[in-house]
Amino acid sequence: MKLAKDILEFFKEPIMAVLVALIISHFLISHITIPTGSMISTINIGDHMIVSHIPFYHRNPDRGEIIVFKYGGDNLIKRVIGLPGEIIDVQQGKVYINGEELAETEYIRFPDTTYPQIVSFPYTIPEGHYFVMGDNRENSADSRSFGAISRDVITAVGGYRIYPFNNIGVVD
Repeated sequence: MKLAKDILEFFKEPIMAVLVALIISHFLISHITIPTGSMISTINIGDHMIVSHIPFYHRNPDRGEIIVFKYGGDNLIKRVIGLPGEIIDVQQGKVYINGEELAETEYIRFPDTTYPQIVSFPYTIPEGHYFVMGDNRENSADSRSFGAISRDVITAVGGYRIYPFNNIGVVD
């Protein structure tokens, strides 16, 4: 009996540490590695980021925010372009929201370019959905090809780059 108690006591702290780490990584923050170039030059292939799950427990994403969401079993990272109920139009690589051109020059890689589009424009974003696009417009499968994403699949806000070390900081 004493041996069993000693073994349990020996493993108690490591088990608690693992449980706390799992809770933190599932509900509060998590580490992701960027697998594609869809967000170049804001986020590059191989960048490591810490993302926060906390904001999306109590608020909806804003236009311009970088989010992480589930799509086809994968975690994708894109920028929120359109909000529920808005009308999105893409013409000659420019994005229009409710008829007004969206100013995006601070974050898109090559202005006036686009990815092959499957969605027909103008496109009305359904309630409870968001239109997302990658910053690397000529190489990003996003809402132009799969439509708006449901609020339910958004898991985190893109946050803090931790690698490469020469580019550490908040990602906007």
